Amino acid sequence: MVDSLIIKNVNILTMNSERQIIENGVVIVKDSTIEDVGGEELLEKYPSGNIIDGKNGILMPGMVNTHTHAAMVFFRSLGDDVQDRLKKYIFPLEKKMVDKSFVYFGSKYGIAEMLLGGVTTFVDMYFFEDEVAKAAKEMGIRAVLGETVVDFPSPDSKEPYGGLYYGERFIEKWKQEELIIPAIAPHAPYSNDTEHLQAASALAEKYKVPMMMHVAEMDYEVEKYRKEYDMTPVQYLDSIGVLKENFIAAHLVHVNDEDMDIIEKRNIGIAHNMGANSKGAKGVMPLKEMYRRKLKIGLGSDGPMSGNTLDILTQMPLVAKVHKLFNQDRSLFPASEIVEMATIGGARALNLQDKIGSIEPGKKADMVILETHSVNMQPIHDYYSVIVYSANPSNVDTVIVNGKVLVQNKCLTQIDFGELRNKISQWKPEIN
Repeated sequence: MVDSLIIKNVNILTMNSERQIIENGVVIVKDSTIEDVGGEELLEKYPSGNIIDGKNGILMPGMVNTHTHAAMVFFRSLGDDVQDRLKKYIFPLEKKMVDKSFVYFGSKYGIAEMLLGGVTTFVDMYFFEDEVAKAAKEMGIRAVLGETVVDFPSPDSKEPYGGLYYGERFIEKWKQEELIIPAIAPHAPYSNDTEHLQAASALAEKYKVPMMMHVAEMDYEVEKYRKEYDMTPVQYLDSIGVLKENFIAAHLVHVNDEDMDIIEKRNIGIAHNMGANSKGAKGVMPLKEMYRRKLKIGLGSDGPMSGNTLDILTQMPLVAKVHKLFNQDRSLFPASEIVEMATIGGARALNLQDKIGSIEPGKKADMVILETHSVNMQPIHDYYSVIVYSANPSNVDTVIVNGKVLVQNKCLTQIDFGELRNKISQWKPEIN
């Protein structure tokens, strides 16, 4: 019989349907699954096991990063204030630099950053997604990984739309992995034609995997579909039949009421990237109305060149403050709703709410302990508010994914981070 993992002396934010908080709580984990959740009485019911003393910290579900490009960590702090950065800066850099080794080590570093920041599941779209999957498996994180499809030759394809062929092989290879969900990821409506968007959707349907895409992010994207189709990007995608429950839309900045009707009807997932959108001056997504409609909303960091960080703790105060300011309503989005979007909301956006996103018996043991002894964490009158407005990644003490402890005492347990940091520094002269 496998010993239980016993987490004690923690204040549990379960994020269950009742939003139950258990002070001085205990969680029992067996193998990869949460066995029991309750108070100190569980220590008598489960007398033996490997014990983690949470030292009166906050135990919360692992955070879900619903949109990023992890390998782009190599480009962090480059071109931060450049206009039209995507076409003038990012695409040329990728053409010059991106290969298998770049993606593998960049992803591994990005995953290290996410784990140290309390992210237990992430959604990635990039090139050579096989290498991202390899890095994710080695690091032990849960991941939804989409191979990028674009209408021009890319780092992993000499032909336009080669990502479709790479993507199908990638999906077939990784479909049975426990922690990896392969996906297909057309870059955006404006970088794919109708035929290939429908082909990507058919591929996702064939293998029952997600399809993800940047949608309604750019002003020129909105103008293109207005001129060519007299539609919004969301209306266009719906008209060609690709918006389905397995669809994850990143950004959705430029959407109207009709678009939200479509999003609600199709039940698609939403990745809200507040940090990247505000830094890129893209605009403010109508989150207030989306949340009122109970759409499936999670939080994303976007790539580390766009938002500069990969954790979700950094995103939470931005989401709260920007939307309060934009709507001129300080009561909007109380901290509990922001934590919801970072956890169970992100799980819903990925259709994984039955597996992750809350601390309940039967769910996968993806959890994070935030220590509460640092100067920025006291006093605590409201656990949710402390997480949203006070905490930062340095407060993440312990991270558990699928029952395995991947971060303990604020250090990665699986790899030597210093060695990894030294490895990626070798690319800096080439990039510059």
